[in-house]
Amino acid sequence: MRNCSQISFWDCFSKDRYSQQMVELNKTLLECFHTEVLADTWLVSQQILVNLREEKKVISSRPEVSCSAPVPDTTFGLDLPLMELKKMLLFREDVRVLGLCGPPGCGKTTLAAMLCRDKDVKDSFKNNIFFVRVSSTPNLKEIVERLFQQMMNGTRTFLDDEDAVIQLGNLLEREPKATLLVLDDVWDDSVVQKFVFRIKEYKILVTSRTEFPTLDDTYSLKMLTEPDAMALFRHSALFPQSGNGNRNYEEPDWDLLNKIVSGCKGLPLALTVIGHSLRRQPPRVWQYTERKMSSCSIFESHTVLLNSLGTSIDILEKNVQECFMDLSSFPEDQWIPASSLIDIWVELHGINEVDSYFNLRELSTKNLVNLIEISRDAGEIDGNMNKLFVTQHDLLRELAIYRSQQQGTRLIMDERREDSLLKRKREQEFSARLVSIHAGEKFLSNWCDMHFPEAEALILDFFATKYTLPPFMDKMEKLKVLIIVNHGHYYTQLSCLTTPGYFSHLKRVRLEKVLIPSLNEISMPLKNLQKISLFMCQFGPVSSCEIDFPYVFPNLVEMDIDYCNDLVELPQGICHLAHLQNLSITNCHELSALPEGIGCMRDLKVLRLHACTKLSELPDSLRELEELRFLDISDCINVELPEWISDLHSLRKVNMGGCSEVNELPCSAINLVHLKNVICDEGTANLWKRLKFHLPELNITVRKDDNNLFWLGDLKSHKLRS
Repeated sequence: MRNCSQISFWDCFSKDRYSQQMVELNKTLLECFHTEVLADTWLVSQQILVNLREEKKVISSRPEVSCSAPVPDTTFGLDLPLMELKKMLLFREDVRVLGLCGPPGCGKTTLAAMLCRDKDVKDSFKNNIFFVRVSSTPNLKEIVERLFQQMMNGTRTFLDDEDAVIQLGNLLEREPKATLLVLDDVWDDSVVQKFVFRIKEYKILVTSRTEFPTLDDTYSLKMLTEPDAMALFRHSALFPQSGNGNRNYEEPDWDLLNKIVSGCKGLPLALTVIGHSLRRQPPRVWQYTERKMSSCSIFESHTVLLNSLGTSIDILEKNVQECFMDLSSFPEDQWIPASSLIDIWVELHGINEVDSYFNLRELSTKNLVNLIEISRDAGEIDGNMNKLFVTQHDLLRELAIYRSQQQGTRLIMDERREDSLLKRKREQEFSARLVSIHAGEKFLSNWCDMHFPEAEALILDFFATKYTLPPFMDKMEKLKVLIIVNHGHYYTQLSCLTTPGYFSHLKRVRLEKVLIPSLNEISMPLKNLQKISLFMCQFGPVSSCEIDFPYVFPNLVEMDIDYCNDLVELPQGICHLAHLQNLSITNCHELSALPEGIGCMRDLKVLRLHACTKLSELPDSLRELEELRFLDISDCINVELPEWISDLHSLRKVNMGGCSEVNELPCSAINLVHLKNVICDEGTANLWKRLKFHLPELNITVRKDDNNLFWLGDLKSHKLRS
């Protein structure tokens, strides 16, 4: 038509030729739309009808509901967990309600389905296995109706939930075969309790993100090992589920695969989601994904992963959510001292120490953190919190960081986030209440002009023998918690302490691997400081520690000294801290004596001297501590209770576990009328039992030594870095 329009009016021959071509084209189009297109449409319609008929046959052949276990799609890395879980289920008679717990996306449902389809399990329960998905909003009547339909091949209606539970119990009692009930994805312990019946050969397997008290025992599912993680990722990303498997794209190189798999941190959900997102994608997309995973949060581009993991956080109370996000402020792959977390929570969120410990336990039962207790008394009242550590899965830490960034109340500065942080507007950074700086001094030249008027907690984490506190601390007018951690091989010398105006509001300070004499620079009283913790610090000769403790720390209430191996004697100034109520000196193996001046601490309520192995006796001045309620001399192998122990009229608790050299107790011990608890070895317990007639309310606990020293290697790698 375009060519025809350009022909001159006098060229009739050409116009006639083009006219005939247009007629032929029109005829061909009409034939096409009347035959081929109609035929194609008919074929597609017929195929749709066939598919619908087939689907209708499948649906009509199924029962209305099914309590059968789903068919697992992928089972990489679950063979060993299956064997261990099967042992707990089949061979332990004391386990009637078994929990399969772990963080979201770790493969709990897949493992439970594998268990239900295992031959040994099917033979043991005679195929009498019922798999029910519960979810976060369960309908109890509907669940029981499904079980009745599966077990009796008939429907049953119930008046209410209570009637449904009663009739289910009656049905199970009449069941001649052993029964296994799998409750998948349970969010509330009360749901589990509804299905617990005292029936022989009836067991329940519960998959949940939380360890419930109803459970008789729990199997915790771990992340995948590196080979299994690679196998699952390759299955998700490189091998199509349908078709002949031919690929028309170039497979990425091994190094790129390793980096992406490493970024998924062994979590099956992350490996599957990211693997499917990269299937059949060109190498440039793989490279982009790897760069994005290494430079920013994995959750920015994978909302499925964000939503799945985020549900575990959303169900927590608001203050527990805040505590969870504070975990992001510590470096990854490290043991976090529980005492550091509690210091932050007390001051930032106004939670007392007891509730803070409860929140820590809450996060642990929800499998959002792991608690490492290197002593059984770590979580007890008056227990040694220095022996309680927290670890967290890397992806959960990423989730905490991601959510914290959305709020803007926490600012984390490290190598990975340095560039992105420096490009942000200053106003977005000013609102941070918790500021965390990792990896040394090299960032400080860029950040010295930053201002944090709302910052209440600061964490400085570095490798250095000399460390200058960042200049922007001068403007931290609300700073309450300061944590300084040196991971270097040598102790660090702190500087820039001569004008500590930012110390005026400090309430809690924790120093790790710091030279204590460097604190001599502090020249003004820290009137609000209530607690100071010194971990693996070096005191040096007493003469080098010229700190005027009563002047600098006039209102100090708690002092914690742990693993300070060169501490031979306490600086005399510590004895004049008039308001000190809690003095903890633990694992200081060179400490040989306490000064006589320690009796000046008239407000002291807790004195902990755990594992001070060279300490030979307690000074007589201790008898003047009329407010002392707890005395801990555990593992002080050369210390015995003195004859004047009865002068401690307020003493409520004594821990003398590990004092194996004790052959007899002082006669005056019968006058400890307020003593309620004694922790000791078995031999010493017999000595205390003789005093039960005089001390009828005395509770004696025999300490069982834990010879498992697995934590030493981790403590060295995470804390000593040597």
